[in-house]
Amino acid sequence: MFCHEGTWHEVDRVWTIHADGAGLTRMHARTLNMEIAGHEFFSSDGATIWYDLQTPRGVDFWLAGYKVATGKRLWYHLERNEWSVHFNVSPDGTLFAGDGGDSEMVARAPDGKWIYLFRPERVPDVAGIKTAGSDSLIDAGFFRSERLVNMSKHDYRLEPNVTFSPDMKWIVFRSNMLGPVHVFAVEIAKP
Repeated sequence: MFCHEGTWHEVDRVWTIHADGAGLTRMHARTLNMEIAGHEFFSSDGATIWYDLQTPRGVDFWLAGYKVATGKRLWYHLERNEWSVHFNVSPDGTLFAGDGGDSEMVARAPDGKWIYLFRPERVPDVAGIKTAGSDSLIDAGFFRSERLVNMSKHDYRLEPNVTFSPDMKWIVFRSNMLGPVHVFAVEIAKP
């Protein structure tokens, strides 16, 4: 995977290519003026590329996924305050985390300075109705969010960069909320 650097609303950023130079594939093509996609990352098994998608920039927020083997797409919707500078996915792919953002960032979130845990939910088929060709369309869902850590004293010029512990009991992040930069962990595997 690689990305084209540049102003996000002017480039198709996320791509894959085989090591021999064959198979150049764009992961996301912009369809709206000012649409942006970036901060791309792989799932732990390498099967899915996830990325921050805004349709358009600063208005509507998604964490979008692209299945590398099939090209299937899945978009999870986020509320403005849930948008995060960076996202991550648990090792088993069942949970997501975000590191929030301050009111000066792209989401302009009035209350977004939190470490979040996200539980994904898919939008079910309505009454079992399937559109012809629906396998090639985007599957949609949304996140049920849980606020884990209040980051109101954190200066977001330092990005927290959340990650799950391998045992999925903790979310680890860095913060300057106490002044110097420290590494913190918040428990998610509650009894």
